[in-house]
Amino acid sequence: MKIQGNIRFARPEDVPGIIKLCHLHATYEKAAYTFNGQATRLVQDLFSEPPKVYCLVVEHDGQLIGYATYMKQYATWDAGEYIYLDCLFIREFARGLGLGEKLLRRIQGEGQALGCDLMQWQTPDFNTRAMKFYRRIGAKSKAKERFFLNFHEEG
Repeated sequence: MKIQGNIRFARPEDVPGIIKLCHLHATYEKAAYTFNGQATRLVQDLFSEPPKVYCLVVEHDGQLIGYATYMKQYATWDAGEYIYLDCLFIREFARGLGLGEKLLRRIQGEGQALGCDLMQWQTPDFNTRAMKFYRRIGAKSKAKERFFLNFHEEG
């Protein structure tokens, strides 16, 4: 299958498609996904000035088939800013065609334009295909556990 994915910044009308991709992404990562008004918050956060989070989408034949979100963060140890890649997801039928690498390279360029020279992200330890891809493009890994503390739950 020949897929020419057009990578571009998300537009407000993309938000329903981004939410669908988020749901597919959560399912792929064996995580729950609750639809709870994300559309309003995503429009606000993606399209404020400056954006709270940046979103690139991959479009093919008028349909969104992938997305990546990223933001600037600060590393105290390095005393500098870096790009944190929050999400990267390509629909299954379009994986292995170079779209993930194109997305990462585009974010790399956008990060450099924002004054950053480092990108960080994480992936579940069972996502061996992604880890192989990340290593192939030159990424290094560090073993850490990610913890979550919900401010709205007791105990």
